[in-house]
Amino acid sequence: MATIFSFFSGSGFLDLGFENSGFNVDFVNEFHEPFLDAYRYSRKAMGHSEPKFGYYLNSIEDFVNGGGKSTELEECTRKAQSDGELVGFIGGPPCPDFSVGGKNRGHDGDNGRLTRTYVGTIIEHKPDFFLFENVKGLWRTARHRAFYDEMKSLLRESGYVLTDHLMNSIRYGAAQDRDRILLFGIKKELVDDLLTSEELNNMEINEVHFNWEARTTFTLEHSLKLDSWPDTQPFREDGMSEIPAGVVEQLTVQHWFNRNDVLNHPNAMHFFKPKSSKFREIEEGDVSKKSFKRLHRWRYSPTAAYGNNEVHLHPYLARRISAAEALAIQSLPSEFVLPPEMTLSNMFKTIGNGVPYLSALGVANTINDFLANIR
Repeated sequence: MATIFSFFSGSGFLDLGFENSGFNVDFVNEFHEPFLDAYRYSRKAMGHSEPKFGYYLNSIEDFVNGGGKSTELEECTRKAQSDGELVGFIGGPPCPDFSVGGKNRGHDGDNGRLTRTYVGTIIEHKPDFFLFENVKGLWRTARHRAFYDEMKSLLRESGYVLTDHLMNSIRYGAAQDRDRILLFGIKKELVDDLLTSEELNNMEINEVHFNWEARTTFTLEHSLKLDSWPDTQPFREDGMSEIPAGVVEQLTVQHWFNRNDVLNHPNAMHFFKPKSSKFREIEEGDVSKKSFKRLHRWRYSPTAAYGNNEVHLHPYLARRISAAEALAIQSLPSEFVLPPEMTLSNMFKTIGNGVPYLSALGVANTINDFLANIR
């Protein structure tokens, strides 16, 4: 049995993947109260039990270097381990400071510093394994990559054997082009009998023992790189359109709208309603601009990012997409619901910040496969 301690939990998209993969999510930490309220609400609506060690509404900085809740985290971690459970920390620190499309301030930014704090939390409290998730800018931008490599060195020096991968969410079956870096680490002493001497010397797990690709559903050639994806077409309100030949229906916006019955979902009417002529002028499938991107019903969505004035329009209705539609694009199950009293800004922020559910489930299953070899 393994138990999960979740940090930067948001409304729990990543956690839901781990829950449905068989892990117990027993510790939940989030800084923004409306997100934590939504976490509680959604779990109650789905009939999930509350985390054994509770919800923590505070900054992760409180858990390290003698912070006010450091002792509590230490006690909870050791209690779970003393019960014979493996303990895993999971989290994706806020990422605008490493995103080219965001603030790009790196590890010196307000959010960027939280990555170092998360690594510090792992090093100080010593979970058996951990998952770190973040934007591809941390991997591909030279100055951010140097910081990322520094964090990996600190984790190795603290006894963690690592493996990482750059993965696009569409490969797990989410109808979304979303690249993210995934870093997994586990205590060296837990894998001494599994890994080769070369892996142990390099503190690096190879793909024979940890295959990031094993739980994916699609290759890039059969998803993002398909030549048959349709181009733009004139916007026609309530217009009908047949699915083009060669398109993977499961990876289309319309498939997920149908699957989640978005027009009858509890969050169906939660969308911004300002009037703009652009709502009728932009062609279906034109996502070329920074803002006012109109989704194509028979394509996948660009990255679900609904802040910084980025507006995503409904394919064939003259409005923005609703929260229900955004949740579908994030591949959430239809029973996942946000509280009706939540503000629209908070709804779309927590949706955009979250890990697509199918990605979370795929990663959790991959970790579960690996842990099965050491239990």
